[in-house]
Amino acid sequence: MPGKAWGPYIDGMTWTELVMGAAPTRGDRPAVTDVRTGEVLSYAAFARRVTHVAAGLRRHGLRYGDRVLVDLPLGAGLAVAVHSVAWSGGVVVLGASGAARMMIVHRGFDADAVDVQHVFSMEPVSGAKPFADLIGERTVEFGPLAGPALSVDGERILHHDELAGDLRKLATRLLVGPDDVVLAAVSDAFKGLRVLDLAMMAGAHVVIAHEPSLIGCRVLAHERAATLVVAPYDLARRLLGDPTLRVVDERAVVSSLAL
Repeated sequence: MPGKAWGPYIDGMTWTELVMGAAPTRGDRPAVTDVRTGEVLSYAAFARRVTHVAAGLRRHGLRYGDRVLVDLPLGAGLAVAVHSVAWSGGVVVLGASGAARMMIVHRGFDADAVDVQHVFSMEPVSGAKPFADLIGERTVEFGPLAGPALSVDGERILHHDELAGDLRKLATRLLVGPDDVVLAAVSDAFKGLRVLDLAMMAGAHVVIAHEPSLIGCRVLAHERAATLVVAPYDLARRLLGDPTLRVVDERAVVSSLAL
């Protein structure tokens, strides 16, 4: 668990510290609900998993600056995997091919497309170790203060201070609070990850919708008492006009990173 007090605008916090920073005050309140799987992950459980999985990655040989391929659908598992790698000092590469120290997948991978030492899978798959094997008794109490953290395409590397600074800027523009329920109806994993990061930094509850239609999005927003929806432009445009919802075009969560 990070040792600094919660607050979405605290200077000096690194990327993953910002995302985990609400855990001490939000505790067992829901952080992420995945509509597809039904999984609900609390703030305390999220921080616990990240610190334990980070230790497991190090136990299996991950060193500072090593790349880890992460090929997972948007969901609680993606957030845990990404921030565990970052907290352990590794560099997340969102993708299903290339060379890296390790790889984390959902249920399958193309062995000919990757050059890795270890593959960890959320679901049983031949040639991979269970992701659960990374969760042991030890934890990583403090993550890296700076350095490379994440790549969307395997080429451009975003650093911890870049990602943390951008989250702070987003927080001042989008004004997400701890009482918000954020419906993430985004089109890809990275945009979804930024929505998760932003909402969790504020202590809000994120509900992840997978490729919803207009009607599906409206139904989910009503059922989950959503106060904010982040969606692709066409869907966001059609959702405008509902007085109970704030609607944000998904491009807003990555525009300042030029992605």
